[in-house]
Amino acid sequence: MNIHEYQAKALLKSYGAPVAEGVAIFSAEEAEAAAKQLPGPLYVVKSQIHAGGRGKGKFKELGPDAKGGVRLAFSIDEAKSHAKEMFGNTLVTAQTGDAGKQVNRLYIEDGADIERELYCSLLVDRSVGQVAFVVSTEGGMDIEAVAHDTPEKIHTIAIDPEAGVTAENVAAISKALELSGAAAEDAKSLFPTLYKAFSEKDMALLEINPLIVMKNDHLRVLDAKVSFDGNAMFRHDDVKALRDETEEDAKEIEASKWDLAYVALDGNIGCMVNGAGLAMATMDIIKLYGKEPANFCDVGGGAGKEKVAAAFKIITADPKVEGILVNIFGGIMKCDVIAEGVVAAVQEVGLKVPLVVRLEGTNVELGKKILNESGLAITAADDLDDAAKKIVAAING
Repeated sequence: MNIHEYQAKALLKSYGAPVAEGVAIFSAEEAEAAAKQLPGPLYVVKSQIHAGGRGKGKFKELGPDAKGGVRLAFSIDEAKSHAKEMFGNTLVTAQTGDAGKQVNRLYIEDGADIERELYCSLLVDRSVGQVAFVVSTEGGMDIEAVAHDTPEKIHTIAIDPEAGVTAENVAAISKALELSGAAAEDAKSLFPTLYKAFSEKDMALLEINPLIVMKNDHLRVLDAKVSFDGNAMFRHDDVKALRDETEEDAKEIEASKWDLAYVALDGNIGCMVNGAGLAMATMDIIKLYGKEPANFCDVGGGAGKEKVAAAFKIITADPKVEGILVNIFGGIMKCDVIAEGVVAAVQEVGLKVPLVVRLEGTNVELGKKILNESGLAITAADDLDDAAKKIVAAING
């Protein structure tokens, strides 16, 4: 689960992290009152969408010469003008894809005198099984580009969960970021604070890019991106309340209600599979034969008829889907249950695109019998290779 920058900063501020004053607004008319709450005279007007690269992004409606999704304003009137231009328009960044995301929220923040921009993130380092700080002196930049071009500038410091962030850890992080003076003193409280927030709130990622050293030599969190472990949200009602469903794919929201593992993709072949490994293999073979998967959909090992039908409805609701491939290995899940779910869903929502079903495992013959006697335009496949060839051929006409 992701949250907006202004929500992430409010959360970090509650733990004691140094964050500038700012006000979130939900209409252009609120911009003047929001700016008047801040010291000024420099304001930063920031689009709030669940995607990075906002500053370099472009608004579809404003033309290529318009400013991006993060803008400086040197007066309240200029902040108002930026807000009016940004609200309701579609911001396209490197992370949104060509479709972009509509800006429905802005964050107006007090400006900062920046001396240096640094990069700092916390994540679970699975190679050592610990939370780790990933830091670099190259803040404010595309960290993937830094990792590719100058990997020696990225440093990883793993944290022993029993000891927490020690003085030695702080010293190592500060050395990697080349901190000294007041900034080094700030680091002694900031890095343990970030680790505490990460751990207590079950975060999956906490990224601060940039973490800045200001001209007064103190540290400040200038931007913050936070995502949480969805499996732990039952412990955090306060975090769940921050969810902005307008930033999420409607199909993924519906899938979460049925406990389906569903991720929308950009292709045209809908996939329904049980098991993540089988789902990956199914998507790979679709690509092998020249097409792209429209989704990752794992119904799980113990799904019933209703859950299968729900998954099928979600897949068919995607207008990009030109064909559907159902690939099920019946171990815990029985093939006849899958067949009944598919038939029920097709009867309810109709079938406007080719459908290929490959079943194998428990009650496979009964499952095939249900499909064959359904009277529906369902193509059976003998194995995964055969299924992929048939769905691609059907789409190609």
